[in-house]
Amino acid sequence: MEDGTISAVEDESPPPKQGFFASTIEELKLVVWPTRQQLFSESIAVILMVTVSAASIAAISRFYGWASSQIFL
Repeated sequence: MEDGTISAVEDESPPPKQGFFASTIEELKLVVWPTRQQLFSESIAVILMVTVSAASIAAISRFYGWASSQIFL
């Protein structure tokens, strides 16, 4: 305000840390947590995809290593 008074909205705001933690708790209440079955099946899917990706990268790396040794040696 121009006359130096504090508005009611500014008086009602909580301190920054309390506001942050209160907002965090409110947001966590809105989260839809997965069931045990969903958690298990999605974890298996992630582990499987990471394993397949790692194996693919290793195979490609070994192939290029073998190919370069055939060309340059």
